[in-house]
Amino acid sequence: MVTAKKYNANGELIGEVNLPENVFDVDVNSPKVLLHEVITMYLGNQRQGTVQKKNRSMTAGSTKKLFKQKGTGNARVGTRRTPVRVHGGKAFAIYPKDWYRTIPHTKKRMALKVALTDRARDGRIIIVDSLVMDKPDTKFAKALLGKILPERGRKLVVTDGHHLPTVKSFTNLPDVMTDRADSLFAYEVLKSSYIVMTGDALKKVEEVFSS
Repeated sequence: MVTAKKYNANGELIGEVNLPENVFDVDVNSPKVLLHEVITMYLGNQRQGTVQKKNRSMTAGSTKKLFKQKGTGNARVGTRRTPVRVHGGKAFAIYPKDWYRTIPHTKKRMALKVALTDRARDGRIIIVDSLVMDKPDTKFAKALLGKILPERGRKLVVTDGHHLPTVKSFTNLPDVMTDRADSLFAYEVLKSSYIVMTGDALKKVEEVFSS
C-alpha cells in the first residue's frame, strides 16, 4: 500500500493517507517506452507547424536566364532565383505541416498512472485537507508550500475543479503549476518534482482514472 503525508490548510502534519492502488501503484511492461511514446506524441501535438521558407518559385526576381549559355567564359547560370545565389530560394524549403497525432486513450491513461506511481513511490505526493481561498493570496500560498515542501523543485498543485482564487494564488509563484484533477496528464506530472493535491482532488483522480 502506497501512502502519502496529509497536512491541514495551515501546513501542519495530521497523518497519512492510503493512495488508491489502481492509480498510484501500477506496474506495466516497459514503462519508460510507454512514457516516451506518449510524451513524444503530446509534445508533437503542441507544435504549431506554421514555419515556412521560400523555395525558388516563391522568391522575387525574374526567371530570365542571366546571360547566354556559351561564349562568355563564365560558368553556365540560370535565373537569379537559384539557391546558389544571394537572395535566391532555399533548395529544400520547409512548408507548414500538421504535426498532430492522436494519442490512444488507453496509452494516455496508463502513462498517467505510471507517472503518478513513480511520484507516489518516491514519497513526492502531498495531500492537503483543503485549499479553498476567498480571494487570491500568494503570500499564504508561498508560506504553505514552504511548510510542507521546503525543498526546491517544480511543484504541481492539483485542485478539484477550477477555483479561480486558489489557482491565481499559486500561479503567481515561480516553479509552481496548477491543474484540475480531471485533466491531469503524464507530462506535467513528470515535469514536476512534487505534487500537492487537495483531499477532494484525490477523490476526483480516483473517480476519473481508476478504470
